[in-house]
Amino acid sequence: MDLPEKHLEVIYIPEPDLCFGFGQVCDHPKDGLFLYGPHSGLTRSKDISIGVIGTHDGLKYFRDWAIRLGGFIPIPPPGKTDKEQRLHLSNFPGMEEAFGLVISPGDFVQRKISLDKLDTATRTINQHEAVRKAVDLYLSEIEHHDRNEERRVDIWVFILPELIFERCKSQAKRTGLDFVKGDFSKKQKERFDMPLLVGVIDQSDEDIFDDVPDFHRQVKARLLKFGHPSQLLRETTLAPDKFKNSAGYPIRRLQDQATVAWNLATGLYYKTQPEPPWKVANVRPGVCYIGLVFKNIPNDPLDHVCCAAQMFLNEGDAVVFRGANGPYKTGDYEYHLKAPEAKRLIAKVLETFHDKHGTMPAELFIHGKTYFNNEEWASFCEAAPAGTNIIAVRIKATNGETKLFRNGDYPVMRGTALLLDERSAFLWTSGYVPRLDTYIGPETPNPLDIKILRSTGTLPDIQTVLADIMGLTKINYNACNYSDGLPVTIRFAEKVGDVLVMGSAKDAEKQPLKFYV
Repeated sequence: MDLPEKHLEVIYIPEPDLCFGFGQVCDHPKDGLFLYGPHSGLTRSKDISIGVIGTHDGLKYFRDWAIRLGGFIPIPPPGKTDKEQRLHLSNFPGMEEAFGLVISPGDFVQRKISLDKLDTATRTINQHEAVRKAVDLYLSEIEHHDRNEERRVDIWVFILPELIFERCKSQAKRTGLDFVKGDFSKKQKERFDMPLLVGVIDQSDEDIFDDVPDFHRQVKARLLKFGHPSQLLRETTLAPDKFKNSAGYPIRRLQDQATVAWNLATGLYYKTQPEPPWKVANVRPGVCYIGLVFKNIPNDPLDHVCCAAQMFLNEGDAVVFRGANGPYKTGDYEYHLKAPEAKRLIAKVLETFHDKHGTMPAELFIHGKTYFNNEEWASFCEAAPAGTNIIAVRIKATNGETKLFRNGDYPVMRGTALLLDERSAFLWTSGYVPRLDTYIGPETPNPLDIKILRSTGTLPDIQTVLADIMGLTKINYNACNYSDGLPVTIRFAEKVGDVLVMGSAKDAEKQPLKFYV
């Protein structure tokens, strides 16, 4: 018997527009900033105060770069295999011209770190202790400034020598070093709690084992309590020509200098200004998105998990809420909240939305990588008012098991969607972009697997959900990319989780996303 052949519908989701100064729209962040300026529409240039911490050389590298940010930085000439027109690259017009911000290198708050002390600290035999000492060298400079100076600093920039990346990551081997003896043995990786000796022996130093030995994550976690945004930069990013291998080539392969300038300037703007540099245009009113984050807590005796929610408003503003730690892991890759915590976390999100808009959201989309069980879903529904439609959406990356091909020199277009049914679709958020006349990627792009799991009200149209996700791929304010492959609700989940599981972040309250990236 012949079965009827099933045809799946392939559609195209148009590229979302972004909103810039004076209400102007454009699909490319760099073009929009160059032509119209940031969304806030600054009528005059604004100075920002920057604090810089680094070695003698690191301070010089950043000062030189800051001077360059004040002027025009062209893209490099095309190479032998490059197209004549490389639309994915853009000249950098200058910090003031694109962002309306002025940075004055002569007015930087500069705090110098001794390279010898940093070298000694990172050679401490216990890696947890080595990373803590290295972080202390930097953060002590901020503490000194806060205690003794009245001058406000908008953002602290950490300039990091390569030894930080060679020795202060959790997977760093640190082979061949002349180690320095510290307070802990080389093999100790978790705290030795002795309850019977509490109050008799000081065990406070053992808290270094509550943090993963990773410099970047420790800095972000500890600064949550300082209330300072930060930007971490490698010396090799700022001065690649100063770090070459035996063959005379830079030891790291970097983006062109104009792209580095765009990304650095975007990060400085986002982390120092009350509003992001651009927002998604034509947003549906009353819509809120949250991404749930689950992360195993290192060395936790009860195997507890940290949970948080990243809230993204339809304009692009973002806030992170921390929930209580608990036994939320139910399988190898499955995490589910208990009813009280699920209700409490959603209530925090809704309260913040109401404080900002004066009303509850019409639609609350919950994005996650896995399914939500009945206990979680009932609690989500109980926390939300009757007028709010809660929609659970699973967004899952695929790893090559699904491919779609097209005729031509380039792969499937970004925005292509293969509709499976009224709830499910494959969405290609990376692929060929006609606007850029190229595909930026190493291989045939993989789609995202999108599924609408549940809804308390009317089930949203799958094309509307896909269009929202496309918009959320364009609000990564830590760079100035045309788009990302993942929506921001999922993209930064790992970064937020990596910070929140640190012991140093234990009592951190809700914070804007800018403090985590």
